[in-house]
Amino acid sequence: MEQLVGILVKVLVYGVILGLVAFAIRALIRTNRKGERIQEDWEALEGVAAARGWTYERRAPGRATEYCGVGPMPGKGSNLTAWHHITGEFRGRSFKCFEYRYVNPLSSTTQAGNKKLTYESVFLVSAPGMGTSVMHVGRPSKIDRMMGRGPRMLLGVPEFDKRFRVDTRDETFVRSVLTDDMRAFLLSDHRAETHPLRLRDDELFTWYTGYLNQQEIENRLNYLCDVMDRIPAQVWTSA
Repeated sequence: MEQLVGILVKVLVYGVILGLVAFAIRALIRTNRKGERIQEDWEALEGVAAARGWTYERRAPGRATEYCGVGPMPGKGSNLTAWHHITGEFRGRSFKCFEYRYVNPLSSTTQAGNKKLTYESVFLVSAPGMGTSVMHVGRPSKIDRMMGRGPRMLLGVPEFDKRFRVDTRDETFVRSVLTDDMRAFLLSDHRAETHPLRLRDDELFTWYTGYLNQQEIENRLNYLCDVMDRIPAQVWTSA
């Protein structure tokens, strides 16, 4: 009986080991395939830009520095590199998009023992004039207080105030942007759930965590243009 139990234990141990090995192999294959897809998407960007008459730079040192403080960008920095830096026109508006990369100390490590890079993709379109203030519209979060964010602006529209956090120093300016039509659009468009907005000077931004790819370029720029179409002209003429 004891011999049978010993055999069963050995079989169980071997089965667990084989299962772990198989799991590791499948995980490695998935990682490699994902890496190949990302590389293919990156390689396609230059061709997409050329076909649309856009400019493309695989690596643009210093180009990301001017966007410090916007969305996922650090509050300050110098000579920050913009990867896959693309500029051009989209729906009649000048735009830029790029990928910003950094090492998060809390991120996991690669097989080589290095910290994995975090990728942030940033998009912006130009406004027809200069705004008078900075405005941020995004989803409220439980970590807002932990991140040191102060009280948010409330518009007095319960449904909107519940679903969106608005930050600004100029309430008058924000109310001129977030009109009834704009609020209705943001409340009804599913993209607003995952596409934060920031209006700074004469540029409107959105962003996401992840690598840059063709599909998201179209998606994000279309969203920014849809938002810009709904900003009243007097917002720019009065600035």
